[in-house]
This record gives sequence, C-alpha cells and structure tokens, in this order.
Amino acid sequence: ARPGGSSSHHFEQRGRPGKRVFDVFSWYPNYQSCQRYFLEVAQFDYACQALAAFLNIKLPYQRLSLPPPFRMGFPPPPPAPSSMPIQQGVHLQPVDHMSFGNISLLPYIRRLVATGYDADGIMHGWFGDDWVSGLNPLLESERQNYMFAAKSSDWLTLKKSYDTVTEESVPFMAPLQRCTEAEIVRAEDAWSSALSMRDW
Repeated sequence: ARPGGSSSHHFEQRGRPGKRVFDVFSWYPNYQSCQRYFLEVAQFDYACQALAAFLNIKLPYQRLSLPPPFRMGFPPPPPAPSSMPIQQGVHLQPVDHMSFGNISLLPYIRRLVATGYDADGIMHGWFGDDWVSGLNPLLESERQNYMFAAKSSDWLTLKKSYDTVTEESVPFMAPLQRCTEAEIVRAEDAWSSALSMRDW
C-alpha cells in the first residue's frame, strides 16, 4: 500500500484534465536510490570531485569537512610528503548516506544544467543507474526553468539567480545543451501558460 492510504487517491485526482498525472509515490524510491548513490559512491569518486571543483560547488562530504575516501576509478592525486599514502580503492572510513542528513540533489542538477554538464553520462556517473526514473523529471523541469530564466532576464540577473553562496558562485554559464525541438515546443507551451496567469 502507498504511504498515506486514501490520501494518495486524492493527490492523484488533482492533475489537470487531459494531462497525465505524475505518480510521485512510484518516483520517490528511485529518487532515494539516486541520493544514496551520490552520497555513498559518486561524491568520493575522483572524477566527480574534479568536476565539482571545476563547477565550484561543494560536495556533501566537503560541507561536513570530512576527509575524502577515494573509491575506484581515477587514482587520487599524490599525497603530500607529510601525509599518509592513500591506497586506491581503500575506504578510509565507513560511508553511510544517513550521516549526511537529507541532502537535496536539486542544487547539483541546477549547476550541471547552467554550465552545460547535464549530459547523460555525467548524470549516470553522479547519480547512478536509476537517474532516468529518479531524476529525469527534475532535470526536465530545471532545463525548462533555465530557458525561462534566460528568456525573462538579462545575463547578470540570470547569473545571480544561479549563484548560491559567494564562495560557490557559478564560474560560467553555458547555453542549454542538447536541446531538442520537442523540448522547445513543450517550453513554449509552458511559457504561454505562465504568461496567461497574469490575466487571471
């Protein structure tokens, strides 16, 4: 049974007529899978750390000032002479996603979209095998939001809206990548609907 019992039925009935209702209860376990992968695996991978540094966004372990237990994949950088050597593939400490609390993945999706690094391979590398079912709905919405933000504001305002704290400001912004005609049509329809709200 779904969480909430009969309330889930009421939730599903609130969709607009003629529009497929998003099943949030089926989606949520896949989103949680992406969270676990990002927190337990990806953020400790050297490739993920390198890209996050280039995009100037801290990974969760960095916000908690934890040492990075490098995992399989790219070798870690050479240790300083005074530090203990790090063996590739050896964890320095147990990794449990619960120790990081409830981390939202949306800031990372926003940063990948705004910098043009939201390619399928990167999404898979950061968020795991379930990223399509767990994050693609959020990715599609954020890509549309990025188009709307660019359309409705100047560059400086757009950049400010995608900066987080000062030390993690977005270093550069790129035009939306791999944009399809179908995506543009959906965005135009949504933009028209948003504009019509002004007349209500």
